[in-house]
Amino acid sequence: MSEKTYFERIVDVEKLAAFLEAELGPVDEYEVHHHQEGHSNETLFVTWGDDRLVIRRPPPGETADTAHDVLREYRVIDALQDTDVRVPKTYVASDDHDVLGSDFYVMGHVEGDVLREGEPERFQNPEAREQIGYELVTNLARIHQVDYDAVGLEHGDFGYPPGFTERQVDRWSEQLMWAFDVTAEEREVPELYDVMSWLKDNVPEDPPATLVHGDYKLDNVMYGPEADPEVVAVMDWEMSTLGDPLTDLGWMLSYWWDPKDPDPPRGDDTANDFMATDDYPTRRDLVDRYEELTGFSYDNDRFYRALAVYKLAGLGEMFFRRYLEGNSDDDMYPQMREGVPNLADRALRIIEGDEPL
Repeated sequence: MSEKTYFERIVDVEKLAAFLEAELGPVDEYEVHHHQEGHSNETLFVTWGDDRLVIRRPPPGETADTAHDVLREYRVIDALQDTDVRVPKTYVASDDHDVLGSDFYVMGHVEGDVLREGEPERFQNPEAREQIGYELVTNLARIHQVDYDAVGLEHGDFGYPPGFTERQVDRWSEQLMWAFDVTAEEREVPELYDVMSWLKDNVPEDPPATLVHGDYKLDNVMYGPEADPEVVAVMDWEMSTLGDPLTDLGWMLSYWWDPKDPDPPRGDDTANDFMATDDYPTRRDLVDRYEELTGFSYDNDRFYRALAVYKLAGLGEMFFRRYLEGNSDDDMYPQMREGVPNLADRALRIIEGDEPL
């Protein structure tokens, strides 16, 4: 028997068809395509009759703890259906591994553009670029203003805010150590231990408590097809919980290039090269808008952005481990051999004040 292709490892098209027919009814047209833009959970685009669906499932192989919890992702998207937060329509989730070999869920497809490889022509002007930034931070504020208990994401069940920020440092340190079990045989990143120590010593006290997205950034939102930029969907909720909203803000800012940064953004960096213009709001502009909308004060910027880059390094090292173990065909994963040490250096620059807000 020939070895399965990566596509065959993540979807059995016949079993998926049987599942969808039982849940949604029979159709004449059915197609499945692997969407390869993301670097974490796997995304499948499905044509089911007149409906365009999106299926999310974790990658094959061993994963670190709950880093790919798609049923949790479904729960929060489903809970937010009737709120001001822009999310796709939900259909169904399943923990039946006989279908795809993993948990998965089905949601509706949303039309628009994700700003990852570049800007659509309609946004290539100063007014649109400014609005792109302000729409991004406005929708982050909407997430942080959700009455989480009222929508069924209860304190103590969906998340436990007390001690959240400290647990973030501990959790991502554990993720790094999980990855280091394999990657240290290839190369080590000792600078991350310095970052780890500084973060543990500088956790802010008594932060606010809200619903947090956990991976909020420019290419995890979709802008609608109109000329005036408007966020129509917030995606990738797998890390969502209840906790410190300023961790979300720091994460978003870590991906946002600012003209005063030491180097221009590159396509293989956290910010994309299309951002190398003065037309976008600065990080300070985004923070001012966020504080105005939420009433929260964004103190301790060095901590929150250093934590964000530390988490990026943790993700990168996990990706590198999966590459070494043969559990991904993502071209980005082997780049983490050098990418993670670069992130460690950036975290130290933020800590030392060399990459200010």
